[in-house]
Amino acid sequence: MMGRQRRDQGRLFYEFRLEDRIPENHLLRRMNVFVTVALADLHKELKAYYSDIGRPSVDPELMMRMLIVGYCYGIRSERKLTQEVELHLAYRWFCKLDLDDKVPHHSTFSENRLGRFRESDLLRHIFERVVWAAMAMGLVKGEGFAVDASVLEANASRYHGKAPDELDWTDKQRQTRAVAEYLAALDQAGEPDPNRKEPKVISPSDPSSAWTAKANKRVQFGYGLNYLIDIDNAVIVDVEATPARTYDEVAATKTMLDRTEACFDLKPKRLAADTAYGTGKFLGWLVKEKRIAPHIPVWERPKREDGKFSSSDFRWDGRRGVYICPNGKQLRTSGTVHSDGRQRYRARKSDCDACPLRAQCGTKNEPHHIARDVHEDARDVARRKMKTKAFLKSRDQRKRVEMRFAHLKTHHRFERLRLRGLSGARDEFHLAAIVQNLKTLALRLIRPPPQTACA
Repeated sequence: MMGRQRRDQGRLFYEFRLEDRIPENHLLRRMNVFVTVALADLHKELKAYYSDIGRPSVDPELMMRMLIVGYCYGIRSERKLTQEVELHLAYRWFCKLDLDDKVPHHSTFSENRLGRFRESDLLRHIFERVVWAAMAMGLVKGEGFAVDASVLEANASRYHGKAPDELDWTDKQRQTRAVAEYLAALDQAGEPDPNRKEPKVISPSDPSSAWTAKANKRVQFGYGLNYLIDIDNAVIVDVEATPARTYDEVAATKTMLDRTEACFDLKPKRLAADTAYGTGKFLGWLVKEKRIAPHIPVWERPKREDGKFSSSDFRWDGRRGVYICPNGKQLRTSGTVHSDGRQRYRARKSDCDACPLRAQCGTKNEPHHIARDVHEDARDVARRKMKTKAFLKSRDQRKRVEMRFAHLKTHHRFERLRLRGLSGARDEFHLAAIVQNLKTLALRLIRPPPQTACA
């Protein structure tokens, strides 16, 4: 017999407790113990940014919890987020809202994210507290790190880019946060860096973003999301936002390594990365200054395929400081370091003129020369590491940082930024890293961490 739901009259009174409606194994319930610790001193950090008079504002802890929900479940719009929190019981419980509590207006988020939260560097503070929690729980070993960057599309149309000499900022454009931040950075920088090329295209709405084709092979404006992770449990120990340029991404790695050592007293024994980080300058800094083993493929110039000699065919004699050509002759240097950070090693013209292998050198009138990086010793260290089993293991473990980016774009639907400017990208990236670390803590552990803060 088919049953039918019969309800002639609703009950007048109901017994309802929101706490009983959230399952014990729900992700937000498991994350909550760590969020409570991370936000424990939030009001203390923000006290100086609120007035002592006037009406009480929306609780900043409520807004932070709502933002965590949004980035955790891929709710990218604040307007949509307020609607979801209004209807979803688990979201209400996590945000400490009862059934009859009012959800803040969506405009409140913009005022606080672009004001108090950014001025106080609150998101960085919360990120560090979450990392401290992971360290206290033993999820961060500090022996091996991996670094990588992924491009996320900026909130700027790729059809409206302009050449630098075509830009003429209007007063209205100068008043926007992204443009004002960009112009202030130019004034602060002073003289341009001679080693960096001027961008070909600039976005009038978000000039700090970079014109790039790295993401999905489609040309667009974007920012680089840089993650430094501990490879044991893929905990993100630092995050940095840069324009989507390889030069800036490699430079950001130095910042993250120095900051991680200063804040958390973490200095890895080895660093894994891809070939983009295998430049002589970076490897020299890593090996000579930081004393970190580079598990990084060395960026090499391709070998010649026309039958001519390549640089690798010339043997380096470290004891005498010379190159030996295939005919046994020496190539010496004057010791001058050129602007590209290399020294030129040249053969004698008399040796080259009488050489029976001259045709294979690819030179006609000039003696053969080789450009040697001043950090070639560090490159040699990296080359030796590439032949070890430890390097092969690090190469596999490096995929964990790539999985972080994949999860962020698929599970969290984070492929395009909503905030503009480098500071806006930094805020969004910190929130993304906070949520991903909280999920790692929630899925691996059940006990709340002790309260520890970054000094």
